[in-house]
Amino acid sequence: MNNVFVSIKDVNASDVKWIDARFSLADANEGKRLYNESHITGAVHWDLNEDLSDLTKKDGRQPMPSKESLGDLFRRSGLNLDDNIFVYDDGGSPFATRAWWFLQYAGFENAFIVIEGFEEMKASGLPVDNETALPKKSSVNPRWNELIYATRDFVEKTVAGETANQLIDARAPNRYRGDVEPLDRVAGHIPGALNFDWEQLKQDGKFRFDESIQEKISNLANSNQQVTVYCGSGVTASPLFAMLSHYGHENIRLYVGSYSDWVSKEDAKVEKG
Repeated sequence: MNNVFVSIKDVNASDVKWIDARFSLADANEGKRLYNESHITGAVHWDLNEDLSDLTKKDGRQPMPSKESLGDLFRRSGLNLDDNIFVYDDGGSPFATRAWWFLQYAGFENAFIVIEGFEEMKASGLPVDNETALPKKSSVNPRWNELIYATRDFVEKTVAGETANQLIDARAPNRYRGDVEPLDRVAGHIPGALNFDWEQLKQDGKFRFDESIQEKISNLANSNQQVTVYCGSGVTASPLFAMLSHYGHENIRLYVGSYSDWVSKEDAKVEKG
């Protein structure tokens, strides 16, 4: 187990840096509003649309930001590669895992996802305020880990049988099968992909870590298997990436563009059923 997820009871709050990743897909301003109302003292806010995506690109609904913009985000957040960093959201959401994935991609090896949501963290006695954090800017230079990032070209090679990767689709089964498609141009899934609905990772609004989840994760892929996870826009696949990592899987990539990027090309091949 790699301890990607941690409980607040295991956090030494005197020597950490906090990232508030709260967001709502239904209301793009909610995360910023919640942060401005109250957040863990010293936390900086990372917005899914403004910081963890580049919406000017055409590579899916939540496209990959440039390395330049990510590097600037890390520096203005005051981060250094050896910092102990803890990311939180409302609990059981895919936004802290999305932020954590970018930290992994950039080489921040001591970054963790808090299992509990903000309200539970607040109730535990962690200090909160509504002051916008203004950390001292760092001069960090990320160490990019390309082995956890799947480009569209890599996925195309995987579909063509040119890599040893297994694609895993983290969307709901009815979207995977192509029964419905509320968001993207074409219904179905990337050819050859297996389905594992990321919602299975939760119970009562929180990520679960019981024997049932461990069994599901081990049945999905053995620890040495090379897998690439995707979803609709690259957001809800990040909890599956994080959970696989937590249980010791090391050969995992995230297709950030995901299905919305895949079907952006007119000649994209899809499967149904």
